[in-house]
Amino acid sequence: MRRLLRNIALALFIVLVAGPVATVILYRFIPPPVTPLMVIRAVEGRGLDHRWRPIDEVSPALPRALIAAEDAKFCDHRGFDFDALYKAYENNESGRKIRGGSTISQQTAKNVFLWPGRSYVRKGLEAWFTVLIETFWGKKRIMEVYLNSIEYGSGIYGAESASQRYFGVGADKLTQAQASRLAAILPSPLKWKVIKPGKYVAKRSKKIGKASGAVRRDGLADCVS
Repeated sequence: MRRLLRNIALALFIVLVAGPVATVILYRFIPPPVTPLMVIRAVEGRGLDHRWRPIDEVSPALPRALIAAEDAKFCDHRGFDFDALYKAYENNESGRKIRGGSTISQQTAKNVFLWPGRSYVRKGLEAWFTVLIETFWGKKRIMEVYLNSIEYGSGIYGAESASQRYFGVGADKLTQAQASRLAAILPSPLKWKVIKPGKYVAKRSKKIGKASGAVRRDGLADCVS
């Protein structure tokens, strides 16, 4: 029994600690080749268009738009925005439309290492991977991986693929308006459209464009430059 417990403890250590830490450290230096979501979507028949591009070769307009749309405190927090989480909890408890409080760090952890879903197990693993990437990667690498793993439509992943597919330019050529349009669809990239968007996405992209100006002016994206 003692040997069995020791073997179980060793297996749990490898699965929950050593494995994740080693993988996170590896991805600090090499691009994640594929994510669980990419595999799931490919099996569903949606295809896979994923082209890695270093953050220094991506227009600064896109990180600014993403911070404006998703996580204004990205450069300041350590992976979790507890004010946003509490507001999301209050909103959801009141019975209004469900909203999330996830940071860009949490979304990156989920996108790269985990599967879609809302279970407590997955949320717990998301928190663990968030701590790891904040510890071993730093903000610029987190944003770089986020830029390259985001789902931007059916089978479209990352800034370069989205830029080429929707605008016919590389990610380094994105304008602020184009970057804002990409950021505007992120809550529902399989539902909302970048090209010929509906009224809601068009309005949201304009709002993000204005907020991006404040992000630049106030230095809220300085940690990724």
